[in-house]
Amino acid sequence: MNFNRPHRRFNPLNGQWVLVSPHRAQRPWQGQVEKTAAANLPAYDPTCYLCPGNRRNQGADNPKYTGPYVFDNDFPALLPPEPGEEPTDHALFRAEPETGVCRVVCFSPRHDLTLPEMALEDVEAVIRTWSAQTAELGARPEIGYVQVFENKGAVMGCSNPHPHSQIWATGQVPNEPAVEAVQQAAYHQRTGGCLLCDVTAEERARGERVVAQNEHFTAFVPFWAVWPFEVLVTSNAHVTSLPQLSAEQVRGLADVFRQVTIRYDNLFEVSFPYSMGFHQEPFDGQAYPGWHFHAHFYPPLLRSATVRKFMVGFEMLGMPQRDLTAETAAQRLREVSGVHYKQR
Repeated sequence: MNFNRPHRRFNPLNGQWVLVSPHRAQRPWQGQVEKTAAANLPAYDPTCYLCPGNRRNQGADNPKYTGPYVFDNDFPALLPPEPGEEPTDHALFRAEPETGVCRVVCFSPRHDLTLPEMALEDVEAVIRTWSAQTAELGARPEIGYVQVFENKGAVMGCSNPHPHSQIWATGQVPNEPAVEAVQQAAYHQRTGGCLLCDVTAEERARGERVVAQNEHFTAFVPFWAVWPFEVLVTSNAHVTSLPQLSAEQVRGLADVFRQVTIRYDNLFEVSFPYSMGFHQEPFDGQAYPGWHFHAHFYPPLLRSATVRKFMVGFEMLGMPQRDLTAETAAQRLREVSGVHYKQR
């Protein structure tokens, strides 16, 4: 098959298709141009409500923390249960209460250090924090799912440049992991195997879409990628959640995260924006055969630090469409240096 001509690719994780149109990558661009983020942030910002020792908007004072710092979000999207709340009873207009917990995880006291600029052991500390929070929140009887995610950059809606992530623990399993659960279970029932174990093994064998790898984790641009430089990070061994990772696997995940995010920053020599999130096995007490722990990176930049991909028109009304093949995207990421451009 000629992948240089328009074609569509199937995503076995969500059961949907993506249209790939490689010839459109050469079209001229006179559309919106983004502003680039400030190149040099201070190590400490006295006006930042996430820096150590500073006062947050709701009046709480941050401690003089020296490593990852966790606190309940001052403006949470989810709230504790309220007595007497009942779902609607109309078949066409269904609604039901959703409760949960929202937390913020500051990566370090440094206002100016994102994951690719942090030392390996400091990234490990962040991953251990995500794992401990997952275990704690997942053990609550009212929690069915724990979503760990990071929005990096103002273009991704991040309201504060101090490097941080969020954790939303919900009563129900959200849409995206619920869809993936169905597809992984169907593959397991059909083949007796694990979908992402098989995908990971095949990607490692082929190599053309692999961006970074080590003994424990593999990062690759998935065959079915939607975003220009989308990356999927999978565990080489079959594990289902962050708390299942051994100390060696945590270090392997930290290493691959640094490799991926350094290459992101080096691609256009800018602090590369993205949304990243882990998909791990739900905590609702149900069986999830074939579930495999993984992380998605969804970066919006397309041609440069100032030109991004928009999901509009046909993408909103028909199906996702991309101009850059997964193989080309992976090659471009592999070819950039593994040393952060600020440290050369």
